Amino acid sequence: MLKRPFLALLVTLMVAQGAAAEGSKGPLKPFKDELFSAQTRIETRDGGDYEVVDYQEMRDINGRDEEPERRVKRAWVDLSPRSAQADETLNLASGPLAVTRVGKGEGAAFTVIFIHGRDGDRRLGSNDWRFGGNFNRLKNLVVKNGGVYYAPTIRRFDANGVRQVADLIAAARSASGGKPVILSCASMGSFLCWGITREAATVRDLKGMLVMGGAPDPDFPKSAFHEAGLPLWFTHGSADKVYKADDQAAIYAQLHAKGYPVRFTLFNTGSHGTPVRMTDWRRVLNWLLTR
Repeated sequence: MLKRPFLALLVTLMVAQGAAAEGSKGPLKPFKDELFSAQTRIETRDGGDYEVVDYQEMRDINGRDEEPERRVKRAWVDLSPRSAQADETLNLASGPLAVTRVGKGEGAAFTVIFIHGRDGDRRLGSNDWRFGGNFNRLKNLVVKNGGVYYAPTIRRFDANGVRQVADLIAAARSASGGKPVILSCASMGSFLCWGITREAATVRDLKGMLVMGGAPDPDFPKSAFHEAGLPLWFTHGSADKVYKADDQAAIYAQLHAKGYPVRFTLFNTGSHGTPVRMTDWRRVLNWLLTR
């Protein structure tokens, strides 16, 4: 008979291996999966759509970073995408928009857009060394798979900001010849994601959406995005003091109960900024791109 400690370890390993296998399904080829995707799910339900991931500050910040929260260890970073990176100002219908672009400006196989939170700008989403190197991994996943990544500077989190994001989505969709566009938003940037979900014309240009540590939107089921049935993934820290995880999880549960394509990753003990550091970009993008 298996003893309980060994049985618990075996179950943990099987869950982690299952997550890794699932993350391999999709168009994006692996990049440093042994580092970024080596996450242990300590709880799952809803057929795996809801999961609680083991997060430990001492391991996932202090053990991962050379300077905690400022500079990740060199093994986590590959700077080759810098050759395909440029700071640009796009002339859109809503006015000039400063962006960092990484990857193909024309003919990209897919587009990923990241919207920062309050007091951020394009530098946040293009920093190779902060957030445990997670944006560097995103850059590598995009460039190595023929895509393009945009990190814009958004000054206002209102209708004007929504208009800027909508114009960026339209421009990216046009430049790629109609290829998939994924929108991701963190923290207060989620206000813009939710605003975009009401824009029917823009929703037609989207493939899916990721919300990291964002504000809940109880009216999302009334949106054009919801009507279109586009996939949505939430990632959140359980100890988030800005936007409560339970509020976001309640919306997930409401959507999932009705069969909506939605997933929720909760980082156990994680704070408001944990999803930006810990979200497994390859796994999320592969799911959004293949729904």
